[in-house]
Amino acid sequence: MPWHGWTLMDLRRNLIKDYHSQAWTMVALSEAYGVSRKTAYKWLQRFEAEGTGGLADRSRRPHHVARVEEAVRVAVCAARHKKPDWGPRKVRSWLARQQPEVAWPSRVTIAAIWRRAGLRPAAVRRTVRVVAPSRRSPATEPNAVWTVDFKGDFRVGSGLRCYPLTVRDAATRYTLRCAALAVPDYATTHRQLTRTFAEFGLPACIRSDNGPPFAGVGLGRISQLSLYWLRLDIRVERIAPGHPEQNGSHEQFHRILKARTTRPPAATLRGQQRRFDGFCREYNEERPHEALADTPPADHYRPSGRPWPAQLPPLEYPAHWEVRRVGSNGCIRWANDVLFLSRAFIGQDVALEEVDDGIWTLYFARTPLARWYARERRLRAVKD
Repeated sequence: MPWHGWTLMDLRRNLIKDYHSQAWTMVALSEAYGVSRKTAYKWLQRFEAEGTGGLADRSRRPHHVARVEEAVRVAVCAARHKKPDWGPRKVRSWLARQQPEVAWPSRVTIAAIWRRAGLRPAAVRRTVRVVAPSRRSPATEPNAVWTVDFKGDFRVGSGLRCYPLTVRDAATRYTLRCAALAVPDYATTHRQLTRTFAEFGLPACIRSDNGPPFAGVGLGRISQLSLYWLRLDIRVERIAPGHPEQNGSHEQFHRILKARTTRPPAATLRGQQRRFDGFCREYNEERPHEALADTPPADHYRPSGRPWPAQLPPLEYPAHWEVRRVGSNGCIRWANDVLFLSRAFIGQDVALEEVDDGIWTLYFARTPLARWYARERRLRAVKD
């Protein structure tokens, strides 16, 4: 059909006329006029309701525009200045908790208010990363899984390097510890985690990356620190090497921590610790979290029912297991063989349970570490 010289109103009137002639189906008319069936039916409904005037274009402006009171607009802008790294959804939830009697606008309206005031930052385009498969323990309740990590180190004003150690509860996103350490060694990290255990109790599982002091070399990548966790009956879990997104919530926390507390850094380690403490109070008690229905982590976290023991419990194995003490070289003797485990086990007792003819499972505490195949004289680590 030739449409040259026709206006949109002419085309719409002609479509309605052709449809009423009953010579065409709506499918055929839609193809002929180059519109979808939904659009064609829309024009038909408007014509039947309003006549020819209903075929004219309508304004997309809403019929009713909600007006925001000046006091509310000022409060929304002030919240943006006070919480510059929070989005409109978090700010709305926070304001509603502070003043529940106020009818706060929607997050879309808050974003529009910020844009008009020049406060809305440009959207950040994030790179999509391929997530490696993992067998992570489900964090279904507080203290089911804790995550621990070191944020990248940086220099404070005095010239000393700061190594932030962070410990969080995976289920509630509650930050249990954020410590500004001068060195990331075993002794310092062990001391900080012991204080965390004493304050909050013991988790069922701790998830970490594969770096020291959380992981070591040798059998099961057990380090002195993770061996200490096993002695406390805490399951040790590690993310896949090179895949920090498996601890995605912890990595996101680190990005926010860096933006709020290290640009620029404090003059001293003590000053940096004060910044960390203030940030964690806000993060735990005020900042709404989308995964928690826009409520702060403190509303959901509770300490563990497993208290930290002042002394490590003794290692006890069933009577029918074969117990061996790890020597100063990190090895045990088994029949005529010498099996290297790891230097982290020096002075500790391990045990072997026969599970089949010539096949033994090697345990430390209640954790299976490896299988010993006597005929092959081979020790194979149990996969994480």
